[in-house]
Amino acid sequence: QVQLAESGGGLVQPGGSLTLSCRMSGPLLDDYGIGWFRQAPGKEREGLVGIDKAGYKYYTDSGKGRFTISRDNAKNAVYLQANNLKPEDTAVYYCAADKFVPLYGSEWPNKPWDYWGPGTQVTVSS
Repeated sequence: QVQLAESGGGLVQPGGSLTLSCRMSGPLLDDYGIGWFRQAPGKEREGLVGIDKAGYKYYTDSGKGRFTISRDNAKNAVYLQANNLKPEDTAVYYCAADKFVPLYGSEWPNKPWDYWGPGTQVTVSS
């Protein structure tokens, strides 16, 4: 049984940074691609960045520049470093895992990911 849990969200001032964590319990993280997504109030969920089993990273336009993904298979965790945060980054941030979703191309955020975490709230406000 795969379970994902995000952490690290909170209130941050504009221009600040956060590191979000996504921890997997159950099987080994090595076998899964991981994606980071977010959903702002009143908006559709959007993908930010994915990382495949080999460690290759795939950024969407929304994720480029200020977001960095990394994975630590020894800790069964994937991280999202978010820098220079803006009020429009306020959203619930989710991680998702799947063994088979292809991350190349632009459609990976819209694929049916198998497992989702409950999300962590990030609020950017002064």
